[in-house]
Amino acid sequence: MVGSLVLLWICFSLLFFLLRTQRPRNFPPGPRRFPLFGNLLQLSLANPMKDFERLSKQYGKVFSFFIGSKPAVVLTGVESIKEALVNKAGDFSGRPHDLLISHVTENKGVIMANYGPSWKDHRRFALMTLRNFGLGKQSMEQRILGEVSHITTCLEKSIGKSMSPQTLFHKASSNIICSILLGVRNDYEDSFLESIISIFIENAKMANGPWAMIYDTFPMLRCLPLPFRRAFRNAVILKKMANNMISEHKKTRTPGEPRDFIDCYLDELEKRGDDGSFHESQLVMYILDLQIAGTETTSNTLLTAFLYLATHPDVQERCQQEIDEVLQDNNCPSFEDRHKMPYVQAVIHESQRVGDIVPLSVFHSTVTDTELMGYNIPKGTLIIPNLSSTLSQENQWKFPHEFNPSNFLDDQGQFVKPEAFMPFSVGPRMCLGEGLARMELFLILVCLLQRFKFVWPEDAGEPDYTPVFGVTMSPRPYKMCVKLRKK
Repeated sequence: MVGSLVLLWICFSLLFFLLRTQRPRNFPPGPRRFPLFGNLLQLSLANPMKDFERLSKQYGKVFSFFIGSKPAVVLTGVESIKEALVNKAGDFSGRPHDLLISHVTENKGVIMANYGPSWKDHRRFALMTLRNFGLGKQSMEQRILGEVSHITTCLEKSIGKSMSPQTLFHKASSNIICSILLGVRNDYEDSFLESIISIFIENAKMANGPWAMIYDTFPMLRCLPLPFRRAFRNAVILKKMANNMISEHKKTRTPGEPRDFIDCYLDELEKRGDDGSFHESQLVMYILDLQIAGTETTSNTLLTAFLYLATHPDVQERCQQEIDEVLQDNNCPSFEDRHKMPYVQAVIHESQRVGDIVPLSVFHSTVTDTELMGYNIPKGTLIIPNLSSTLSQENQWKFPHEFNPSNFLDDQGQFVKPEAFMPFSVGPRMCLGEGLARMELFLILVCLLQRFKFVWPEDAGEPDYTPVFGVTMSPRPYKMCVKLRKK
């Protein structure tokens, strides 16, 4: 019995010694870590944002954290995030290789791809192709306004009743990006569209959720049939869908006359040959990256905006007054009209701020040994930019902890954008779909406020503004009443 206990103690000690990770010299300070778990036990698995806030107050704007045996550095506030992601972007623009999200995406596409020539080529190609298909031009406005007509038709069926917008904006955003990527749109009642949206939402919630943390912390558990396997099964479904679309495009395309993003990529493949950078396996994850990113962030921002508009009738009324004054008898807004609508602009940006849609950005990684704010950061260190901290930073906002469009208005009522506003991140790896998202948010919100009034239902109780945590944050499901406006 005693011998067994001694053997057990020796095994545990050896395990502790093997799994213990030495804190690098002059590494940012942080909480004491435990064998196997690292600092996992010091986090709320449901939503660690409050824990990161507490640790930042204790250890500073740049502090360390261990995910199992893997060291990570959390960046808090405008100064540290800009210093790393803008001023020293070349050192901090890598992506981690050993997390759930990187394994699901196989580090392909453009979001989780390794920093280097191939990633730069693909990012340039995406930006160029989006511009060629009208980004920033009137043709893109017409594409978005065409989808708005379908949202309007759907809302008209709910006039005088309460309805849940939970998937409505996801379907609209998905259709807009799909029209660019795949050249198709789906009816809102289409079961295929609903299943794809469901997968997007599930994987977005899982990517930074408790099961992702367990996957990232305990590699020995990855082969077990635990809930994180669902993310891989979902990825297989999405890849199969993408492969089918690519196969269909191959059959119907006319080389040199691209109809959409896939055609453009296939043209580029023929032009380059097999150069190891552009190939079909990249294209599969590429279109999934763009579709997920183009769906989740915009739709959750719209859900946030209409939650606050329905519960702040004074803000909604002031928006509608400004819209009526600018558009008058013109039924369709233009993206250029935003310059004449400072208050509407402020409401959209404030919705992005309080919505805090991507609170921890997409994790970065250092590509070389580097230094930040006086600390040494070794190559391969996981970097977590806490974008949420900038959106509520005390010295950056007039009203950091409440919904108030005045955060984006100067004393003359003109629109201003503080440097702490970085919901799309900053630096070379900031969201490449920012331009499309801004256009969608403005045109959709203006068109709907022009025609409808949104009211919080009398029997709905007090609104709950607490978001559901994930790689993207979303409001909790809610209902709103839809009424036709009387001009």
